[in-house]
Order: sequence, then C-alpha cells, then structure tokens
Amino acid sequence: MPIFIDRRLNPKDKSLGNRQRFLRRAREDLKRSIRDKVRTGGIADLDREHAVPMPRKGTDEPSFGDDRQSGRRQHILPGNKTFSPGDLIDKPGGGGGYGSAPGTTESEDDFRFVLSREEVLDLFFEDLELPDLVKLNLKQILSFKPRRAGFAASGAPTNINVGRTMRNSHGRRIALRRPKQAEVDEIAKQIAELEAKPASAAVRERITALREELDRLERRRRRIAYVDPVDIRFNRFDPQPVPNANAVMFCLMDVSGSMGEREKDLAKRFFVLLHLFLTRRYARIEVVFIRHTHQAKEVDEQTFFYHTESGGTVVSTALEEMHRIIEQRYPVAEWNIYAAQASDGDNFATDSERCIELLDRKLMRLCQYFAYVEIIDERESHIFGSTENGTSLWRAYNAVDGKWPNFQMRRIAAPADIYPVFRELFARQPALRKSA
Repeated sequence: MPIFIDRRLNPKDKSLGNRQRFLRRAREDLKRSIRDKVRTGGIADLDREHAVPMPRKGTDEPSFGDDRQSGRRQHILPGNKTFSPGDLIDKPGGGGGYGSAPGTTESEDDFRFVLSREEVLDLFFEDLELPDLVKLNLKQILSFKPRRAGFAASGAPTNINVGRTMRNSHGRRIALRRPKQAEVDEIAKQIAELEAKPASAAVRERITALREELDRLERRRRRIAYVDPVDIRFNRFDPQPVPNANAVMFCLMDVSGSMGEREKDLAKRFFVLLHLFLTRRYARIEVVFIRHTHQAKEVDEQTFFYHTESGGTVVSTALEEMHRIIEQRYPVAEWNIYAAQASDGDNFATDSERCIELLDRKLMRLCQYFAYVEIIDERESHIFGSTENGTSLWRAYNAVDGKWPNFQMRRIAAPADIYPVFRELFARQPALRKSA
C-alpha cells in the first residue's frame, strides 16, 4: 500500500495567504482594542497587563464548504415516531449566520486575551520609531548583522548547505537500505559472464534469477531517491544586534505659573507616553529631563514628573540648558540627538525671538529631530484652527518649522489628542534632507 507523507508547510487545506490574512486581522483587532482602552483610560494604563476582547467569529480561518441552504443530501438519522419512509423533511430556517432568535439559544461571548505588559507595549508602539529625518548616523540605536545560526528545513536556494544535505541523504539511504551502485554493477557483471558461457538449463535458471534480482534492486533505487526534499538543509541566519551610534532624547517641559494643573497634566501625560515608548522601543538610549520656569535646570525622572515648583516664564533658558548639556556630554559626531518640548506658548515676544535664534543658529544643526507640543485650552482649539494663528511662541516656532524639515509642531487641547499627536510626531517616515 502506498504511503503519502504530507510535507506541506500549511496542512489541512489552509493556504498561506488565508493564514496570513487571519493573523493580520487578529493583530489589528488587538491593537485597536489596546488603543481604545488607553483613550478611555489613562496613559499609565499602558504599563500593566490588559484583558483584550476579540469577537469569537473573527477567529475562524476562511475555508470553502457546501452551502447548507441548497442542494440535495442523503442522511442517516436515528429512528423516530414522527416521520415515515418517504416523508420530506424541511430544511432548517434562518439565514445561515451566527445569530439566533431572542431567547432561543445562548449567545457566543468574545474571547478575552490577557496580554502581558511587554506584549501591550510591543503592539502599542509597533509602527513607531524616532524619525530619522537627517542621516547623520545610522537610524537604529542597535543595528543588526546576519550571523550563522544553525540550519533550517526551508530557505532560499542560494543558502543550501550541501554538506549537511548530503549527510542527511546518506543517513536516510542507509536507514532505508537503498541498494548501492556497486551491488547493481556486480549483478550486471555476473549476468554478462554467465551469458558468455555455453547455454545450459542451470545457467539459464541462474541468469533469470540474477535478472529478477537486478530488476528488484533498480526498482528500489528509483523508489528511494538519492537526495530527497526531506534531506535538504539551508544555512540559517539570525539578525544579531551590533552596537551602533548612541542616541539621546531631551525632554523640555514648561512648569511656569501660566501652566495650570490641566496644562501640566496634559504635558506630563505626553512625556509619560514618550518615556514608555523610548524605554520599550530602544535598548540603548539616554533621556535628559529639563524643567524650566524663568530659569531651567536638568532634573531626574522623579523630579521631572512630580515636583511642584513654579515661577515665571522664559522659554529660551531651556534651550540654552539643552545646548550646554550637548556641548559637555553629547558630541554630535557620536550621538543622535532628539528633543521634545511641551509648553502653553505663553512667553515674552523678545524671548520668543531669542528662541528662534537658538534653534536656527545652534540646536537645529545638532538635532536629528525636534518636536514641539503646545498645550491649549479646548475652547482655543476652535479659535486656532489655522497653523498661522496662535501664541507668541507658536508664531515664532512657525518660522522654524518652515525652514527646518526636522522640526515638527502640534497642538494638544484634550487628553484624547495626546495619542493621535504622538503618532503623528513619531510615525515611521522617509528620510528628509536638512536644509543648508
């Protein structure tokens, strides 16, 4: 009896295309559920486990089947006292969907997946990264170099490992007792020698036996391939992280008296999301926290998020402090420098001019990316519909935005705006050239 071995990568009649579509659909559902929970909850909810619902009917893979509402079928049913031979049985009603009449059957609940903190952060930040608008160094904090990692049963033809393939082939031929070519040649030689002798009954009988044996050996050699697809092995390469150029992110937050509790809360939420993103997405990155009122200073993470100090407003002090730290600790030739600034935009006109000067002449030439987020009142979001209108600092930064492609600015008016703005600022985007 012939034996069939299913060596397909996608058994059970399920094509690779259908499987990939299902996995993409499930992944998008999980990401959508996580984003909805964060919008309705808080940014801090990201840093914990999540129970994510998914519709049960969405977990089935597509497949072809018979239409239950048409065609003729023969069934063998258990005996009953209702029908007699020859009676016609009505087809079941309904539209063939998953629903049912009210109160007739139990409904199907959604699946609930409990995702770990790491899984939640991976899904949430999957398509985000620090934009590499200026190609000063390599983009990723860790570059990856392919290195040998054993063997695989599938791969590109150019990666076939001939030595390991022939080793597997040799072992299989020994295990299945495939006749060697020397055995076939020996029997063919004996037949030729016997045919050269005078014909006799014994010689003819011996020749017939040898020919049957030769035919059996040749059939077995054809049936047991010299190299079978199951023998083939490919060189496997895994990406190994290689330390690359360092990166530093400067977080500049306005904590002056003009920033009320609502504005400070929105700014802190934005920076919490940024901090989670950086620590999760990049293994080797430094974060510098700078708070400013009428004067700026570098602080630690705890002070940055929870200290209650307040005062006047001089935004340029934060930019000056950032430039001082860069000159002291982060040489541009060795570091990729990024910055994110949050403020309510309330600033003296003369100091706003000073900010433009610092950005144009110093910082924008050093930074690969600078993101400015302005916290405004929800009522002002309708007034400032145009990017041309806004506070003194917003109008000043508009000039920088028009000149430097690695500068981006957005407004936040409510907690629901934080995540969309964050995605706009840190979505993957093609490299842009810095203007001279």
